[in-house]
Amino acid sequence: MSSEDQTQDSPFRSERTARDEARQFVLPLVARIERAAPPARTDALETAARAVLVILSDARSTGDGEWAQVMRDWQDARIRKVVRRARGAEWRRAEALDGITVTGGSAEVRVFPPVPLDGWPKDLARLQVSGTDLDDPEPPAAPDRTAPVLWLSPDLDMSAGKAMAQAGHGAQLAWWELSDGQRAQWRDAGFPLSVRTADADHWGELTRSGLPVVRDAGFTEIAPGSCTVVADHPALRPAGLQVP
Repeated sequence: MSSEDQTQDSPFRSERTARDEARQFVLPLVARIERAAPPARTDALETAARAVLVILSDARSTGDGEWAQVMRDWQDARIRKVVRRARGAEWRRAEALDGITVTGGSAEVRVFPPVPLDGWPKDLARLQVSGTDLDDPEPPAAPDRTAPVLWLSPDLDMSAGKAMAQAGHGAQLAWWELSDGQRAQWRDAGFPLSVRTADADHWGELTRSGLPVVRDAGFTEIAPGSCTVVADHPALRPAGLQVP
């Protein structure tokens, strides 16, 4: 999808578009959050973003793959992602369903092929959306700018689950912008990326830079049209962009 296509027909615009006339699907992500050992917040966000990239690039999601049609249907409508939490037996039931588990440093996120908004599998539908509030035990280190950075807005207060979905949106926008060769290079490297909150002084520069920007449709938590994430991939980064 070209930048012009995204501008004219973005799946994240708050205004009603032709995408709203299509059947609506949602990409389910389930974060493993055990009471005794919850993951670090930043690691959970990064793992969720990688999970989105993993399913987008999976052979089952492309061509004649078994998930390809539903992936196309999902991407032709609004791009919705919902993060739910699971622990113990809930997590084991989720793992038994068709999907992919992606592991970070302390986080585990399982991503599933898109499902209709009103057609969640019962073992996922019963999982809670709330309760995904997570903390970082210490401030995250400065990101590696040689790899993609998904910059979160400093102006929005999002739950970890909401931020995980937004990071996934940002990763997906970057993926769409890349050439096939750039996608393959990122995939073969294991989808390295960082998720960080931008400095207030630099957020405006990021949103005006021409990099992919997620503008939330406003279904949950935040106002429609809010800029939530800027996808700063080195292959897309404009010359002269200075962000620490």
